[in-house]
Amino acid sequence: MKILVCITHVPDTTSRIAFSADGQSFDKTGVQYIIGPYDDYALARAVELREAQGGELTVLNVGPAETEATLRKALAIGADKAIRVDTEPVDSFFVAQQIAAIARQESYDLILMGRESIDFNGGQVHGMVGELLGLPSFSPVMTLEINGDTARMTREIEGGKEPWRPNYRWCMGCQE
Repeated sequence: MKILVCITHVPDTTSRIAFSADGQSFDKTGVQYIIGPYDDYALARAVELREAQGGELTVLNVGPAETEATLRKALAIGADKAIRVDTEPVDSFFVAQQIAAIARQESYDLILMGRESIDFNGGQVHGMVGELLGLPSFSPVMTLEINGDTARMTREIEGGKEPWRPNYRWCMGCQE
């Protein structure tokens, strides 16, 4: 099984953030960065799946060189390889296009990412990636089990949970 997990490089929620003098950006001095919490959950699920099913787990980040530490952390957690698209993630659609371009080259069985990033909270990328690749997209996925060629997942809906049994090859936004 080939699994792609897309991760974001976001400010740690415990970091103190101050704005620049002009008020147009934030001052990055002293800010620690982490893998986005929802992406971290997706990565943990992917590691479990890879260990149970075998295969290869790749992490992908769209971002400049400063995101390398985040990719190294993902490798330490259990990813087999890492890819960084060296560009500024200017908006959700641009990021989705970059992810889809990489995914087309490798034909991954599963594409996982957090349901949203904690810096912009857009929650759009997984759906856009699915659309660009012609794959179904599910979010927010809370549980995922794969047994041979059968998959079962649960996603959160208003007022409850919804079970799904998707066919292989899909994109999903994860949450705990």
